[in-house]
Amino acid sequence: MSTANVETLQLPSYLGGEAIGSADTLAVHYPYDGSIAGAVSKVNSDHLDPVIDRTLSFDGQPSRFDRSQVLTTARELLLERAGEFADLIRMESGLCMRETKYEVGRACDVFQFAAAEALKDDGEIFSCDVSPKGEQRKIFTVREPVRLALAITPFNHPLNQVAHKVAPAIAAGVPMLVKPSEKTPLTAIRLCELLYDAGLPKQMLSVFVGDIDTVVEPLIADERVELITFTGGTATGKRIAQVAGYKKLCLELGGNSPLIILDDADLDLAATLAAEGCFRNSGQRCTAVKRLLVHRKIKSGFTDRFLKRAATYRAGDPADPDTVVGTVIDDAAARLLEQRVHKAVDQGAKVLLGGGRSGALVEPTVIDEVPRDAEMIRKESFGPLAPIIEVSDIDDAIAVANDSKFGLSSGVVTNHLPSALECVRRIRTGTVNINQVPGYRIECSPFGGVKDSGLGVKEGVIEAMKFMTNVKTFSLPW
Repeated sequence: MSTANVETLQLPSYLGGEAIGSADTLAVHYPYDGSIAGAVSKVNSDHLDPVIDRTLSFDGQPSRFDRSQVLTTARELLLERAGEFADLIRMESGLCMRETKYEVGRACDVFQFAAAEALKDDGEIFSCDVSPKGEQRKIFTVREPVRLALAITPFNHPLNQVAHKVAPAIAAGVPMLVKPSEKTPLTAIRLCELLYDAGLPKQMLSVFVGDIDTVVEPLIADERVELITFTGGTATGKRIAQVAGYKKLCLELGGNSPLIILDDADLDLAATLAAEGCFRNSGQRCTAVKRLLVHRKIKSGFTDRFLKRAATYRAGDPADPDTVVGTVIDDAAARLLEQRVHKAVDQGAKVLLGGGRSGALVEPTVIDEVPRDAEMIRKESFGPLAPIIEVSDIDDAIAVANDSKFGLSSGVVTNHLPSALECVRRIRTGTVNINQVPGYRIECSPFGGVKDSGLGVKEGVIEAMKFMTNVKTFSLPW
């Protein structure tokens, strides 16, 4: 897709397959130069009631096989249109082509895993005569899909975060309403169209944008919506919990992931993981490395290697195939990152690499001697910053890692198995990866955090399908 085509892109919202065109549109800007990437028609509250009623009365639920076929076809279509989707993600997010192509590949994995899971039986059988008070009966379980789910997705993965909500819903037979980020709605709308093309009954998926006060919050509170799955900032997640009331919630919120580098670590591996963890996706991942906790004995050797590695992460025009780091989502986000670097320097930190900003483009920045109370590391700094914090031993490293309101992911670089297991046991995060970045996973494995990173409810295709269904038990006298 050429830039010229994207600049004139005018997309509707889709409610149960009906294209909603309206004079009230949401403009989407290309973060690299501020140009218009496209626009999406906004819906209002009057549009939603009829589609909710139609969705709840829909009786054309496809079979497991048919749902699997839709997901398989969607993956094939996405592969065919990979270049178009990668370019569209770039235009609305400012991410470089290396990242957008990678994201399309991840979304293809989501559809493949969901297609496989749709074919699996989900019941269990319990014999009642296992108890001396039992009878000659068997208890059976089946999983029934919730009647209607609402997904609210973030800007940092415009395709894959939507796929992670929609694909498990399709596999489980759950009708879903999707409200993508107002900063990156174009890809979500195009994905909706692709799923319709793949044969998904249109009553099963709606994708739209609308005002928070008049559309989104009333929908969150609507008793007809039985489940809400949200990925985004902690403050927004807590607001959703307040508004939603008594219904199923999956809140995947912020992170402040540490990468602990112990004194026996492979320093070349540590430098590679630090660079990938801090700078991939312009540092805009909830699982991105936000704190490098480095043992004092090897800090000098690590820092030398890390600086050489970090210097190869070229920031620039997201459309240039040689660019490794594109923009953050907008100028305001970039200015906040710049301010936090300056505040850390005022407290005694030293910028060893980068630190520059041009509009929404922030250079990969390595900062040493960062105080443990610096705003940069107390709050989630959503960008390509790499703060180095010296720790004295494993106990100090774990204490610093846990000294955060977040608890999403963490990584540890060590060749000592007892140290690795101690970190797994004592670090309070949803994931602990050894000799890998905190965010490492596959699309079907469980993923989620604790504390201000989430309520412990997991995502990933398999866990999401469980979350989107309710277990019903019944028994028979045989």
